[in-house]
Amino acid sequence: MGDRVGSIEILALLLILLVVFSGPVASALSTPRLQTWTTVFVSVMVQAVPFLVFGVVLSAVIAVFVPRSFWARALPRHPALAVPVASAAGVVLPGCECGSVPIAGSLIRRGVTPAAALAFLLAAPAVNPIVLAATAVAFPGNPEMVVGRAVASLVVAMIMGWLWLRLGRADWIRLPYRPELEDLSKGRAFWAAIRHDVVHAGGFLVIGAMAAACINVLVPERWLQSLADNAVLSVLALAVLAVLLSICSEADAFVAASLSQFSLSARLTFLVVGPMVDLKLISMQTGVFGRRFAARFAPATFVVAVLVSVGVGAVIL
Repeated sequence: MGDRVGSIEILALLLILLVVFSGPVASALSTPRLQTWTTVFVSVMVQAVPFLVFGVVLSAVIAVFVPRSFWARALPRHPALAVPVASAAGVVLPGCECGSVPIAGSLIRRGVTPAAALAFLLAAPAVNPIVLAATAVAFPGNPEMVVGRAVASLVVAMIMGWLWLRLGRADWIRLPYRPELEDLSKGRAFWAAIRHDVVHAGGFLVIGAMAAACINVLVPERWLQSLADNAVLSVLALAVLAVLLSICSEADAFVAASLSQFSLSARLTFLVVGPMVDLKLISMQTGVFGRRFAARFAPATFVVAVLVSVGVGAVIL
């Protein structure tokens, strides 16, 4: 244990290297392209971090202090009616998609119909107040983006819930045993939830901000413009980008706003697809619900999210 290298040692080593190579680093940072990269990265991070932190804290409060059985009592008994109610419940539940997957698993364990739990899983990260407020800040001149995101996300969540009622099979969901947090005190469980969400969501935010900066600097402007000028390709490109970047829903609006070459409709698709289908979500869904579930649910959600966001964008934007 005494010889183990931890984060403090790594940070100290990086600081020493930074001092030793301060000259070359300063020269590299003075190049126009790297200055542009730094400007985009810092601007995305500065705007997104307050919303991320606020959302993580509120999500931890709800996860620890609100009984999970509350949702089973609050939802209608009829599965078809429970789907829209569960979707709308996301409006009052702040949090990112990192927390919605285990919460949906817990709801199913508590007896909530899977269709309603899955509708909640898709809606909560996209329509909660923190995400919508962040979208309004990221697009100050386009308030219709907030409306479009909320409407499209709710419609996708309800469609997928009803599709599960029609086509889903119980044996596609295999919930593994997971130790509960009841053994911890409320305070310790609260801080454990915050640490988990900050590490996961914050890490993906950094990756997303770096990717957005790289796109603005490394990809030639004419390539982006050619892609953005094609209505179909621009939508598909940003939908796939949302899957690959795996950005927390409380921060993705600022990344979308930085992709100014693309139309509002294409960026709306980015905002609708991202909180519902991305690499980390597919991985988490596989771990919580099983491989057979994720292999069917994720592709279907991607297709529905793209189609609905395009339709809503054509009407609202």
